[in-house]
Amino acid sequence: MSAVKRVNLALQGGGAHGAFTWGVLDALIEDGRLAFEAVSGTSAGAINAAVMLQGWARNGGPGARAALRAFWNELGTHSVASPIQRTPLDRLQGNWNLDDSPGALWADLIQRTLSPWQRNPLRYDPLRALLVRHFDEKAVRACHEIKAFIAATNVQSGKVRIFTREELSIDALLASACLPNVHDAVVIDGVPYWDGGYRGNPPIWPFFYESESRDVVLVEVDPPSREGVPTSNAEVADRLNEITFGGALMAEMRAIAFVHALIDQGGLTEPFARRYRRILVHSIADPGALAAMGAVSKFNIEPAFLDHLFGLGRRAATAWLETTFDKVGVESSIDIAARFL
Repeated sequence: MSAVKRVNLALQGGGAHGAFTWGVLDALIEDGRLAFEAVSGTSAGAINAAVMLQGWARNGGPGARAALRAFWNELGTHSVASPIQRTPLDRLQGNWNLDDSPGALWADLIQRTLSPWQRNPLRYDPLRALLVRHFDEKAVRACHEIKAFIAATNVQSGKVRIFTREELSIDALLASACLPNVHDAVVIDGVPYWDGGYRGNPPIWPFFYESESRDVVLVEVDPPSREGVPTSNAEVADRLNEITFGGALMAEMRAIAFVHALIDQGGLTEPFARRYRRILVHSIADPGALAAMGAVSKFNIEPAFLDHLFGLGRRAATAWLETTFDKVGVESSIDIAARFL
């Protein structure tokens, strides 16, 4: 058995594609060779982080796995009320891309013509109702073994707000996942918030100041790049969303690469040099499989789809452990400069 290594987890948001992250976490926890010092997340990544911490506080790794499974399984039961469904032909062909499905097109039209308040004047949010059953604030805040950093975007200032484990609440999670064309802003202490992905998807910088581990394991659900040029409205919207929500991550990685260059070139002198350290970055992803699904599939909570994503996540994490575990604590397993500069 290899020695346990401490890492920080950074979990991207991505709606239903967060089930991929569920699979990754399930495999990493089951393997047992990684200890999580801290976790950051946005949107679905934030919810995965919070549910994992709740389960961990109650029964360690097995409790975290059980809590995540319970949350995603119950989410799947809500699919019967969703207009975004696969057609019989989609099901026959095994197609998960729903960009052109009638339900998705209808939902898109409604979102473009009516504000969230006009569509939902009673402000009923099934995600809030789900979190009431699966998020225990006291349990999460009692999970002192793992730090947490959850991002939301301040609507008024445009700045990122990081909610720590001690500040986590259902409102904080809903704020982190608040797409402005889908939900009204979530107001916390008089401040309105939108999705954290606009300013950190996921946030990396809190690890620099609050964590001793140099390793950051990034769980990605958005493809970093695509071939060709988008032509249809759905393709343009998909790529625009990916670029928008990937902007903050790219900026943070560019900053990390810049500091690495200064360290390598001897550009940092004391007493400032001691404030900086080399960050080791790793990525667990399956861009080939996830890119083909399209952005609309992030709203598809069909149980079969969530199970499919879970399986993809487990396979990606298992493959990563087999090929990359030995690099943890030693070196980055991705070329930060080549990918982000």
